[in-house]
Amino acid sequence: MREIVKNLDGEPFSIGIVMSEFNPHVGEALLKSCHHELLNLGVKDENILLTKVPGALETPLTLQKMAQSKIFNALIAIGSVIRGETFHFEVVANHSAKSIMDVQLAFNIPIVNAILTTDNDEQAMARTEVKGKEAAQVAIQMIHLLKSI
Repeated sequence: MREIVKNLDGEPFSIGIVMSEFNPHVGEALLKSCHHELLNLGVKDENILLTKVPGALETPLTLQKMAQSKIFNALIAIGSVIRGETFHFEVVANHSAKSIMDVQLAFNIPIVNAILTTDNDEQAMARTEVKGKEAAQVAIQMIHLLKSI
């Protein structure tokens, strides 16, 4: 049996990041971890483009525009949706995630969804370092995987 081997060499790739400015302390912590890991994986800083949007619901449209440009090998969505006292949490969490997946499938480009959905701020902050790092790794791994199939 043949197997596609995991590859995390990011040197030749261009990565777009869309960061929600809502809950900015969470977004900035995710971005710091993700950016650091992209550099560790060999992605050149000049090949990383950060765009900021007001919130999670604005993320998919920006990802779609970036995917249409065909200049990125992968995209990463970063942000945080923290449960409040109303049903709005479910609407934002569900629709942003579904729309991100729709863009990924429509444009055949890896899009990593690193928009945290948590019950509170403490849960979100506890996940930022690991989730940001994983988002970078998944982006690079998926680029190689799709090129190999």
